[in-house]
Amino acid sequence: MKNKLNLIKGEIAGSIGDLGTFLPYIIGVITVGGMDATGVLFMFGLMYVFTGYFYRLPVPVQPMKVIGAVVLVNGLTAGEITASGILMGLSLIFLALTGLADNLARITPISVTSGIQAGLGISLAILGIKFISSDLLIGIIILLLMLLLLGNPRIPAALAALAVGILLTLLIHPEISWPALDPGFYLPHLVLPQWQDFYRGFTLGFLPQLPLTLTNSVLVTAALARELFPGQANKVSEKNLCLTLGIGNLISMPLGGFVICHGSGGLAAHHRFGARTGLSVTIMGLFLLLAAVVLGPSSIKVLQFIPQTVLGCLLFYSGIDLAANVKGLEGKNSIYTFAVVTVISIAVNPAAGFLVGIPLIYVLNQGLIKL
Repeated sequence: MKNKLNLIKGEIAGSIGDLGTFLPYIIGVITVGGMDATGVLFMFGLMYVFTGYFYRLPVPVQPMKVIGAVVLVNGLTAGEITASGILMGLSLIFLALTGLADNLARITPISVTSGIQAGLGISLAILGIKFISSDLLIGIIILLLMLLLLGNPRIPAALAALAVGILLTLLIHPEISWPALDPGFYLPHLVLPQWQDFYRGFTLGFLPQLPLTLTNSVLVTAALARELFPGQANKVSEKNLCLTLGIGNLISMPLGGFVICHGSGGLAAHHRFGARTGLSVTIMGLFLLLAAVVLGPSSIKVLQFIPQTVLGCLLFYSGIDLAANVKGLEGKNSIYTFAVVTVISIAVNPAAGFLVGIPLIYVLNQGLIKL
């Protein structure tokens, strides 16, 4: 009975582990990009529930970060976002059905995927520190609290961080109050792109996002799932990840959703804070569905109420965990390639690390360059 209770607490705590990467982009595309909160949260919730059921593991559902950044910087319209998501969905289904996703996984050595994984982990930890610096005192308290509770099944670190972080924020900043909400019954509405939306959707959204999706959402997520859940992650294959993302985006985009991806950082975050089954992401999905249907546009105010410092602490520890889970490096060539890919992934992006790492390990293994 005690083990079951600890398992359930772990699943609940693990369900919020990925908020650090999920919330900033979602809040941005809704408040700055002008997207409808009802459609965005409803479709994310639906995808979370489906992912939990299909994979039976805490495979994350995240916003595509490059497109999210483009929305904030270049001001993509809702139609252009929908167009980029439709193009992404069609491309990922094509990669899955033609076997190209599996072929890409076969030619990618572990030194490259490990370098991308480590680079992503370090980048997440650095981003977490930036979030923590927004309210340093609260951030340090939460960091220390979580350090004491990591691995404690009785008091999950993520739930403690969320509760204590909100309480401290209200005590230190009495000017902050609970937002006014507008409950009712809300449903998504159709967002159909025009032909002209596909130009900017393709050039500004789809093209820069696709390489990152293939590396982080597909290759590294599948590799990390096999490491964290040996013998349980058969379904978390490169082909299936492409299929669920492809189908998910094709369904989500016309109903006002935002572009969906999986991600190794999210998987590490869910696992780090206690998630071991698909129940964790199902819990998050049901919460988002309920918020979308009951609160509609005002649901974003609830998400904005979570302190940025708490998100930073979640990001920091999940990033460290992602980087620390690198395994299987053997030989000087692999270690050298791993180091180069890690640095490039941090300095530029994971896709650049992939494009440099593949030819580099080949040249080193062929003896064309000797270290």
